[in-house]
Amino acid sequence: MIEAQATARNIRTSAQKAGLVCTLIRGKNVNQALATLQFTKKMIARDLAKVLRSAVANAQQKEGFGGDVERLFVAACYANQGPSLKRVRPAPMGRAFRIVKRTAHLTVLVAERPLRIARVAEGGPAAPPSKKTAPAEKAGAAPKAGARASAATGARKKAGSAAGAKKTAGTKAKA
Repeated sequence: MIEAQATARNIRTSAQKAGLVCTLIRGKNVNQALATLQFTKKMIARDLAKVLRSAVANAQQKEGFGGDVERLFVAACYANQGPSLKRVRPAPMGRAFRIVKRTAHLTVLVAERPLRIARVAEGGPAAPPSKKTAPAEKAGAAPKAGARASAATGARKKAGSAAGAKKTAGTKAKA
């Protein structure tokens, strides 16, 4: 199984913001991941798409690559925190506020999915699996608690409907 990775270092965004976009593409096929990044509104998606294309190119250069990009998927995608740029901003009354401009290291690892070879039985094509049926209830066994409650409820409904039928029959007889 071929694996290749690409890393972009010191990208001007926070690792937390980049991690949100990384979770969108983790585990997807390469083409599906590129389509997802293309329509993502975050600005970091452009940088992440560039890193993903670079990882695919690295995989194509490796020995033993089958040549089928369709089999590649994003095995890992993460954003680590990079060095922070510290700046000072003047504040009221002679004070100073510190501004931290964060950076991130983006890493994308792509891997090749193994080929799935379907097994064929020796006698011919495999028969579809049959559905299991529930075993029949044993004679004389007590029904489940839920079944007793529903039977009692059904009996009350029948008795109530019979009483209602008597009332309506009596009103019709009077008229």
